[in-house]
Order: sequence, then structure tokens, then C-alpha cells
Amino acid sequence: MSGRLLRLVCTAAAVAGTVLAPLPAMAVPEPEPREHTVAVPEPEPREHTVAVPEPEPRERTVAELLTDLQRLYQETEKATETYNATEERLREKRAEVTRLDTALSRARLSLQDSRGAAGRLARQQYQSVTAISPYVRLLLARDPQHALEQNHVIGRLATERAKTVGRLTGTEHRADGLARTARRALDDQLTLAARQKTERDAVQKKLTEVEDLLASLTAEQLARLAEFEEKGVARAQEELTTSGALGHGERKSTKKGEKALEYARRQLGKPYQWGAEGPRTYDCSGLTSQAWAHAGTRIPRTSQEQWARLPRVELKDLRPGDLVIYFPEATHVAMYLGKGKVIEAPRTGQRVKVSPIASHPILGAVRPDGGGQAPATEAR
Repeated sequence: MSGRLLRLVCTAAAVAGTVLAPLPAMAVPEPEPREHTVAVPEPEPREHTVAVPEPEPRERTVAELLTDLQRLYQETEKATETYNATEERLREKRAEVTRLDTALSRARLSLQDSRGAAGRLARQQYQSVTAISPYVRLLLARDPQHALEQNHVIGRLATERAKTVGRLTGTEHRADGLARTARRALDDQLTLAARQKTERDAVQKKLTEVEDLLASLTAEQLARLAEFEEKGVARAQEELTTSGALGHGERKSTKKGEKALEYARRQLGKPYQWGAEGPRTYDCSGLTSQAWAHAGTRIPRTSQEQWARLPRVELKDLRPGDLVIYFPEATHVAMYLGKGKVIEAPRTGQRVKVSPIASHPILGAVRPDGGGQAPATEAR
């Protein structure tokens, strides 16, 4: 083997040794063990409910039913009297609007006449205007006496014109004032009419509540209710009469009081209707106000105003024809008949009748034809 060949073989062997030499070991991290977790849903808490039967509704006692019914009747009557007050104000406002409209029409006619008169005077003055003074006219006149008379007439026309203009101005101011007042009165009338509708709806709502309560009762319950109420009234009447609160002996009515009673007696048996003033139906204050109107004495329309404005009398001084006012808010009224009795229009579903004076809680009494004490001033 030649030397060159030997060197090539050695070189190849060296290279082969280098390539085939084992590589140094590398540190390879071991894989972390995987946790084989399975998501198991937690069990929902079980509600341990025990079916408890609802207690059966307790049947209300007769006393409770009567209390509820009387409360509803009183609320209905209160709403009725509020409606009656608004109705009375509305009636007065309508009359005022009519009166103002009539006055305004007359003022406008007068204004038209005044304007016509002022126009005629203005034309007359225009036709009589001249550049010549009254003194020169007098000197140049063929008949001085006639000129003097003409000047006097002209002066009278000027005075009349001034008066006419004054009347015209005054009539214009009056017509303007009447127009403004009439507009305000009409606005008030519209406001009262809207309020009246709201209050009428309130009464109807209360009446519906009464009807619903009565409709829910059996015939037996209604009979027991009526009996229980009658016994309560009889007990209250006995307590009142034996207490001496009504005084001793009977007092005579006045002529007007007797006329009012005669009218009230003639209405016995007629149906109660809220807001009614006769002649076929009445509510409580409609009966009393109409009775006294027929006796020649105008009294307020509502029981609350009757209590507030009429002279008051003690129960021991009651005489036939006086008015007995009931409940703390003066929401019911009846006419005293004598001997512990009254004539009243009781409530919806009943008729004008004679009742014991203690049929309702008494607030006091008033006397429409005077002779009692002036009512104390009360915050209303």
C-alpha cells in the first residue's frame, strides 16, 4: 500500500470513529402524572316539605258581620253626603252662571245702544262744525234770538254726548267684568261637575261592597243578622230612655215644625235612594231638608251642614220637628217625632219609616226654626 493510500484510510477511520461515538445523554424531564378526575355533580339538597292542610276559614260571628255591614253603610252614607254637598254647590254655580249670562247679554245690548247713540251724536257734531265762533255767528245772525237758542241746543247736545260717552265707557267696563266673571263661574262649574262624577263613582263602589257582602250571606245568616241588630237597637233605646237623657214630659212643636212633620209623615213607605230629594225617593238629608222647605224654612242640604250651621239643642229639650244627627262625622240625620221616635230615610234597600231615636249612635240635635244655641265653630 502506498503512503498516500494509507493516509486516506487512517483519515476515514478517524472520521468514522467520530461519527459513531455515542452522544452524551440528555436529561429529559419525566412527564407529570395526569390526574384522572371525573366531574361528579353535587346532589341537590332535597327539600323536606310536609304538606300541611290550610285551615278552613272561620265563619264570622253575627256581631262581626253586623260590624262590617254597619261600617259599609256608614262609609256609603258619608260618600253620599259628600256627593250631596258637591251637587248643592254645582246647583248654585249653575244658577250663578245663568244669572251672569243674562246680565252679560243685557250689558251687551246696552253697549250696542250706547255705541249707536254715541255714533249719532258724533255725526251731529260733525255736521254742526263751523270755523265761525259762536260770538261772530250771533253778530251776523238775522235773528239773534234764534242764534242764541241754536247755541243752547248745541250745548245741550255736547252735554248729552259727554254723558253718552261716559255711559258707553262704563258699560264697556261692566261688560268686560261680567265676561271675566262668567268665564270663571263656568270653569268652576266644569270642575264641580268632574268632582261630582268622581264622588258618584265612590258611592257606587261602596254600594257594590254592601251588595257583595249581603250576597255572600245565607238566608239564615241574614235572619240572624236582622234579629241581632234589632236587639242591639232595643237595648240602646232602653238605656237612653231610662237614663233620663231625653228629659221628662213631651214638648210641643212649633207651627213650622208641625208642617215639616206632616210632610215627613206623608213620605212614609217611600224608598231610600242616595242623592234623592223626592218626591218619590229620598236619602236621609234629602227628606229633612225638603220637609223643612215645605214648612217655609230653607235649611242646608246635607246632614253635615245641618249640624254645622243650625242652632243646637240638648236631647232633653227636643221637640217634634227637631233634627237628630248621628255618627261622629254627622253622616246621618232624622226628624224627631216625639216619644223617643224619629222619622228617617235609613239606607239603601229600606224605606222611609219610624225608628227608635237610638237606632244609630247619636251625635246631637239641631233646631231649624231657631231657639237653640249657635253651633260652635269647628274645623271642617
